[in-house]
Amino acid sequence: MTDEREWIRLAQEGDQTAFSRLVGAYQTPVYNLAYRMLGNRAEAEDATQETFLRAYTNLRSYDLQRPFSSWLLSIASHYCIDRLRRRRITWLSFEDEIAASDETGDASEIHLKGEILNPESVVARQEQEMQIQRLLAALSPADRAAITLRYWYDYSYEEIARTLNMTVSAVKSRLHRARRDLAQMIEEDS
Repeated sequence: MTDEREWIRLAQEGDQTAFSRLVGAYQTPVYNLAYRMLGNRAEAEDATQETFLRAYTNLRSYDLQRPFSSWLLSIASHYCIDRLRRRRITWLSFEDEIAASDETGDASEIHLKGEILNPESVVARQEQEMQIQRLLAALSPADRAAITLRYWYDYSYEEIARTLNMTVSAVKSRLHRARRDLAQMIEEDS
């Protein structure tokens, strides 16, 4: 944490190496948030780049009293919400998912965190991921952001409220409604 504060201070003074360290530390969480919200790897990569561009541009306005991760994920979630509003609903295509896994190497041998997966487990994992993306895509952008921050990032209600510029009660209401809607969609799929 001390290193992070020093990187932020140096980056605010224009040190690009320090900002590169921040990018290295937060690239994966920002990408994961964008992917969960947008449901598309290429769009998530674009959103990640745009998030860091906006963070760099506005770094001088960052409040050191606030957690950097909340500030950065707030930028990412607002950008993703804007993209979702522009295009409305996105469906993650099965072909995109297969093409993305084929890029990792031999299609018969896919590695996940050091584990080699057989083709059947890869397909099952892809189907599960597609179902999650489909369910998330059916939610409103703000509900999707709240669900993603709560269940993928384990944010508290207060952290979600700060990140999405909402009240805690609005966050609780959104999460309640989103969980209810997700449960109903899962039940309809069964």
